[in-house]
Amino acid sequence: MKKKLIIWDFDGVVADTEKIWLYNRMVTLNEDYGVNWDIQTVYQHLLGISDRSKREVLNQMGIVTSDAFWAKNKKMDWDVMLSKGFEPTDGIVDIFQFKNIKQCIATGTLREKIFAKIKVTGIEKYFSDSNVFTVDQVEKGKPEPDLFLYACAKMGEKPSDAIVVEDSVAGLKAALAAGCTPVAFTKYALPDNKAYFDAIRELGVDGVFDDMADVKKYVQAQM
Repeated sequence: MKKKLIIWDFDGVVADTEKIWLYNRMVTLNEDYGVNWDIQTVYQHLLGISDRSKREVLNQMGIVTSDAFWAKNKKMDWDVMLSKGFEPTDGIVDIFQFKNIKQCIATGTLREKIFAKIKVTGIEKYFSDSNVFTVDQVEKGKPEPDLFLYACAKMGEKPSDAIVVEDSVAGLKAALAAGCTPVAFTKYALPDNKAYFDAIRELGVDGVFDDMADVKKYVQAQM
């Protein structure tokens, strides 16, 4: 069956940004709550989920964060984004230029922030309000399937006809739960994060790539 839709995660796929937000969360958690987490611990618990879901995870761990904490993180994120910016992943724009398959972004980022990311990354010609979907548009974020089901419905395609390109285990679980075909993009993963790669294997994801050129070949074979 030919695929008709690509759903892109943004952070850690479209651009190498996931590490920025996770580093900021690590710094503020250590400063404000004294948890003394390293980056591996942050990746283990908070990778690939929205700040809303991060807050829920932390609450369940007994780290009850305040609104002021999240406002502080938001300011740090915007400061980095606007002062330093970031480039799209090498080779991804080649895929954005495909004419015979629909494409969209579905991200755990809030709506106001994703459009700033898109502008900073310079990919506005490919993504606008009609094909960008965010966690604040659905009830539950990843690893629940809500966001990908919503994106498929809005793009007018069945989940079984959609490829989801994700870097996180939570996102891959969401893609599977939605009935989409998951592709794991691991270029920006911590190389010694054995638990991460083991979890991807346990999910049974067939397409696991660390080079966007290989994602391009995979997509072309599915079209």
